[in-house]
Amino acid sequence: MADPGQNYTAFNSNALLEFVGDTTDEALSSLRIKQFLSVLAGRFFNWAGRKSLFTLHLGIKCCAIEMAASAIPRFDAERFGVIFRSSPRQSDVLLVNGPISKKFADPVVRLWEQMPEPKYCIAMGECAISGGPYFQSYNILEGVDTVIPVDVYIPGCPPRPEALIDGFGLLREKIIKIGGAPSTGRDGEKPVIVGEEA
Repeated sequence: MADPGQNYTAFNSNALLEFVGDTTDEALSSLRIKQFLSVLAGRFFNWAGRKSLFTLHLGIKCCAIEMAASAIPRFDAERFGVIFRSSPRQSDVLLVNGPISKKFADPVVRLWEQMPEPKYCIAMGECAISGGPYFQSYNILEGVDTVIPVDVYIPGCPPRPEALIDGFGLLREKIIKIGGAPSTGRDGEKPVIVGEEA
């Protein structure tokens, strides 16, 4: 006889998922397929992540014009897999392209925290790297790396679209090297500088 107090819809969904998950986990572990699938899936996600860099479409100041120029047909960053997205929840690269004021630091950190892992940051231009002409100003941060970790620096005032595309290429090489490590676990990694001799 059925228990009238039992919620069978909840039992069916949760208990079934737990049963199927436990059963398949034991079967895969005994056949050692689980390790093979995890390595294969890890390599696939690493390949997919570096071949399609979804960059947050955020224009702060004059370097935003160069960012926009990298997407026009003359430079065509999309052929390299750089796709600009308007939502931080669909992006994995934060491209900071202007000075960060102390008032704007909190929104930049909020955008960074909304992005899913693994995520990367590119500092484009002198303002984003060191404050630029506003260096040691009362309201401009001395680089975005004071609030979020930076993976690639692109110097210039403003840097050319070719330098930005080269920065994405160096970020791709870094992704190959570090894999899909989360941004909090990459403290020992040195940032890459565009134009620096290897």
